[in-house]
Amino acid sequence: MGSQAAGDSREMIDLHSHILPGIDDGAADIAIALEIARHSVEQGISVVACTPHILPGLYHNTGPQIRAATLELQRVIDLEGIPLRLVTGADVHMVPDFVGGLRSGRLLTLADSRYVLVEPPHHTAPPQLEDFFFNLLVAGYVPVLTHPERLSWVSSRYESIEKLVRGGVWMQITAGSFTGAFGRTAQYWACRMLDDGFVHILATDAHDNRRRPPILAAARDIVARRAGAIEAEHMVLTRPRGILENVIPSQLPMPAAAPGEGPPTNHDTDEQSRRRNQSTNGPRDHSARGFFGRLREFFQ
Repeated sequence: MGSQAAGDSREMIDLHSHILPGIDDGAADIAIALEIARHSVEQGISVVACTPHILPGLYHNTGPQIRAATLELQRVIDLEGIPLRLVTGADVHMVPDFVGGLRSGRLLTLADSRYVLVEPPHHTAPPQLEDFFFNLLVAGYVPVLTHPERLSWVSSRYESIEKLVRGGVWMQITAGSFTGAFGRTAQYWACRMLDDGFVHILATDAHDNRRRPPILAAARDIVARRAGAIEAEHMVLTRPRGILENVIPSQLPMPAAAPGEGPPTNHDTDEQSRRRNQSTNGPRDHSARGFFGRLREFFQ
């Protein structure tokens, strides 16, 4: 698969990768980090955001540590002649005083932009989910919720996902979810969110080069068949590049509902289908008035 992707000249940017060695559950050492870097380039990826977990009690990473580790890995990558640019970031769990941590530099946004990866609990929906994201939005940040399709509670709280999107929260889907690497349930919700126009970013969430490799080209092609080549490019290049340049969301193309090819499994209930058909996915108002209108939806 790597050789096939190597022939594809279309550029991509990967904004979620656990490539930094020895810092979390990602690359265990520099050799694995370099394997991820080489595989990323073969895929057509030109920029990778180094986004290790920040999770108190398990991964005690901080902004300064991540910056230093990113600089060191970039130095080694350059010495190896791998044409890959690294930027800083973090896969930040929903910790207390999140805004304060961002402002102090203890927590990191993506490439020091207004966009920040936020990882919610996997098995239980946090009780103050909407309040948490509301506080980030009013503080001037754009939260990017990581891999919602893989959360075990997505089926029971899909209306919350929809409300977050309409309020200004971005969604990042894992490339492997579209290819089936995370099972049929994650694949179903990835396609469902794509069809509903709820997917902003496609990223690898790579951890190594075997079990969790940086497979982005195959997922991009699946998205292109389902939602069109232009939307696929927006997910892997246009919006990621806008994030790196700190472009405000209103100046970037937003997702639209895709006709799709039908759900990949039969998980849709009659009620889910009814809500899906009733949802409105037309053009959205991205003015300041529209922004605050979407924020008000959190509390309706």
